[in-house]
Amino acid sequence: MKNSKLLKNATIYTADDSLGIIEGGYIYVNKSGKIESVGAMDNLEKDFKVSGGTANLNKNDLEEIDFSGKFILPGFVDAHTHLGICESYLSFEGDDANEMTDPVTPHLRALDATNPLDPAFKEALRYGVTSVVISPGSANPIGGEIFAMKTYGTNIDEMIIKNKVGIKFALGENPKSAYSEREESPTTRMATAALIREALFKAKRYYEDIKKSFKSDDFSAPEYDIKSESLIPVLKNEVKAFFHAHRADDICTAIRIAKEFNLDYVLVHCTQGSLIADYLDKKNTKILLGPIISDSCKPELSGLSSKTPSCLAKKKNICFSIMSDHPETPAQYLLLSCKIAMEEGLSENDALKSITINPAKTCGIDSSVGSIKKGKDADLLVFSKDPFKNFLLKPDNVFIDGANVS
Repeated sequence: MKNSKLLKNATIYTADDSLGIIEGGYIYVNKSGKIESVGAMDNLEKDFKVSGGTANLNKNDLEEIDFSGKFILPGFVDAHTHLGICESYLSFEGDDANEMTDPVTPHLRALDATNPLDPAFKEALRYGVTSVVISPGSANPIGGEIFAMKTYGTNIDEMIIKNKVGIKFALGENPKSAYSEREESPTTRMATAALIREALFKAKRYYEDIKKSFKSDDFSAPEYDIKSESLIPVLKNEVKAFFHAHRADDICTAIRIAKEFNLDYVLVHCTQGSLIADYLDKKNTKILLGPIISDSCKPELSGLSSKTPSCLAKKKNICFSIMSDHPETPAQYLLLSCKIAMEEGLSENDALKSITINPAKTCGIDSSVGSIKKGKDADLLVFSKDPFKNFLLKPDNVFIDGANVS
């Protein structure tokens, strides 16, 4: 049975606007690995409403850990990766990100191709990445289902945070390159957008026909279509549409398609986002930005700049996250990516949020992870010094669900 824990006397970066940074704070973690309470040590007695402060914490099974002089942060959330689906040390044998036999594959699940024993998970964990969102690749205009998981464990079904975060769509160079080599459609941006629209129109009509069949005995339900079934949650805004788009024109195409079908969308990469920042601000966009540490190895990355995060942070209606796009940039360099962006003007607060609460909110997992707050999973990082003011990339301790997994 797990013990409850009292982590005390630390400086706590909660990544929660209502709590902010707590100097000399405590976190009480219950036996279920959830955060029961967080606050200043001076308020511990008041918080638990008993004389002596910790008397009601059941000291018989309470583990008290003094983190005086140390800093506690929420576990980092890497919102766009291919961890375990593009495996380390392997080529074709471990590359399951793209099913390039059909350009429209919304029914495929990244979950079914992710190996939780890929050593990259342990490396990410060592450097404080406790939650990752895993996506199919971008060779197909519609690539498949995205899911979220913890980075600690061996059984993927026990590591899942959210089974279906969204559906991956891709625009621009990647689908063109993948299918022009095969001399199949799509070989143009027009065809890529058309295939996406066709699939969404089919799914919309399929769903409408299903609803009609429930209302009238004279109307037969359509034959089962797994692709359309997979797109219905996107059309109903139950999950988000994640659009891979680097270039400004492709970003605008993603927004255009999302508007046509009233989709709740997320822009992935958004390399040239700074060129149309005012437009993105008007559209209240959610952006997974990155990779920050990358070579401009293809035409779409010609606008790559570590100044883009600070540019987007100035816009009040843009919610952006920094991501690794592992293995493009290894996931363990997520904090380093933030530090590089800070060198180009990104504030400490925006940097913290960009790898904690912002990606958690964007991916719909903020009820569990992304900040230090009552009721959330106790995914916590302990640093010996403030990692945003010192060149520290690796925490001393990593807690997942209240367990020290360092």
